[in-house]
This record gives sequence, structure tokens and C-alpha cells, in this order.
Amino acid sequence: MKEVIFEQTGKPLEVLKLKDAPVPTPGEGEVLVKVTARNINPADMMFIQGLYGIQPKFPSSAGFEACGVLESTGSKLPKGTRVLFSTTGTWREYLALPEASLIPIPDGMPDEVATQAIVNPMTAYLMIEKSGLEADEWLLITAGASAFGKFAIQLAKKKGIKVACTVRHDEQKKLLKNIGADLVVNTEKEKLQKVIPDNTDGGVHVVFDAVGGVLGAKALASLRKNGLMMVFGSLSLENIPLNSGLMIFKTLRIEGFWLTSLMSEMKSEARYEAFQKVFEFLMNDTSQVDVAEKYPLEEFEKAIKAYEKAGRNGKILLIS
Repeated sequence: MKEVIFEQTGKPLEVLKLKDAPVPTPGEGEVLVKVTARNINPADMMFIQGLYGIQPKFPSSAGFEACGVLESTGSKLPKGTRVLFSTTGTWREYLALPEASLIPIPDGMPDEVATQAIVNPMTAYLMIEKSGLEADEWLLITAGASAFGKFAIQLAKKKGIKVACTVRHDEQKKLLKNIGADLVVNTEKEKLQKVIPDNTDGGVHVVFDAVGGVLGAKALASLRKNGLMMVFGSLSLENIPLNSGLMIFKTLRIEGFWLTSLMSEMKSEARYEAFQKVFEFLMNDTSQVDVAEKYPLEEFEKAIKAYEKAGRNGKILLIS
């Protein structure tokens, strides 16, 4: 089988290699899955560079999210069942995985959607639930044109939450307003700390920050008194410079959010309910799930270059 692996951390295009490897043999409680689609997430790029919360064990493959088809029979799922899953190292043609970790794909859900059905929409759904936001309250999402941002906008609007977003390209403004954003700020041209208070009656109630760095600090300053910032990413690869006075006199809170940690702590009934809600959203004809381009696994270098393209709209997929 083909697999994309790396034997040291570094820039993806410098350390990733395509190699041949034996098809894995399932162990006790495992089944063989032929991987049919994988999406490229920011976490994948950080993992390859050694900047993620989980460190690679070499040689390692990249990727945390994918979907595929059962090639061997399990105790519950028959051969040929389409499944989605999250695991470390999905940029391979085959994986031996615990049957209990696999989620059957709902009928009618294409691979292009199934391979995106865990990380971003589940993070968006659980962050909205955890935030305690109610109808008519304001949410600010940094990197609003990201896959997570677009899922979060749509899910928030279903609850009547008002949504503001940051972007870096003017053409993304219309795109986000078309899916429900109430306010979109191009931080390359506009001052976030002025636009947000002027248009949200003094500031937002909650921030979902995926960027960190200076933009994270500006987003924090856009909160109203008693506001909450939920930090779940660091696209800038820089820490947020905190203003202690701002934190004190506006009694602001900052907390981290990591889907992997939260999912491991959730009871099975709660996880099941969350997945049902997310699947219901993804299968709704009015929901928007964007794919920009698809590449065969062998063309992973082209896929990474497409992923890195400024102003990209939609996910980059590796397909088999």
C-alpha cells in the first residue's frame, strides 16, 4: 500500500515522503479499513512540525480525520460498511483500527462530507454548547472563512446567536454573510477593536479564537464586561499577548478547548447525541460544506500547496 510518512518534524513539503508499505493485519478487536478520503486540517500541519498537543512517534503518518470502507468483517459491522473515524496517521491507503472507534456513515452522506464530519463541525457544535450563548447574544469568530468558522456560523445562527467574524480578504465578506454572519471585519483594513464595539452595542459576549497572536489580543479587547474567550487554535503560531488591566477591569475569562480531551471525558450517551446533532446538520440541504480541491494520495505535495494558498475557500481532500 501507499503511505505518506515523515521521520522527523519540519515543514511538511520538506519532511513528508510517499512510500510503499505492507497492508496492516488487524489485531484483536480490530478491522481493516480501506481509506477513501482524508481532509487536511491545521492540526495536521502543526503535528508534522512538532507543534501540536500530540507528538509524533517516528516514522509517522500525518492526518487525524478520514473515512473509508471495511475490508474485513467485524463482530458488529459487516464488510463493505462505510465508516468515518479519527485516529493518528490517516494518510495511508489502509488502516487497522479498533471496531469500537468507527462510526457508520449515514446513508446519503458522500465521502466529501463524511471526511469532514468530526473535527470541525463537532468542535463548533460543542463549543457553542459549552459557551452558554443564547439567542441575540454576540459571538466573534476569528478566521471566520475557515471550515470551522463556516460550520460555527451556521450552527450559531440556528440558535439565534448573532455572529461577527474576522477575515483577511474582502471577497470573503459576502461569502460569510450569505451563510448567516451578521458582521464581517477585514482585519487587514479595519480596526477590530473599533468596528466590533460600534456594531455590537459595546462588544461581543464570547470569542472563539483560532489564531492567537496579535489578532487574539484584539479579539480579547472586543469582549464586553464579563466576556469569555475560548481558545482552540493557534494559526499564527504565536502566543496571545495578554493585557492584564483589561482582564481585571472587564472581568474577562479565557479558557482552552481541545476536542480530543473533551470527547475522551464525555459519556457515551452524550457523544452519541452530539454526533446525531452534527449529522443532522450536515445532512440538511441548507447546510454548506465546502470542498475546494481533491487530490490522489500520491499527489500530496500538490494538495499541501493548494492548502497553503491564500484566500482558499473550502477543504483540500486527499482521496483514494
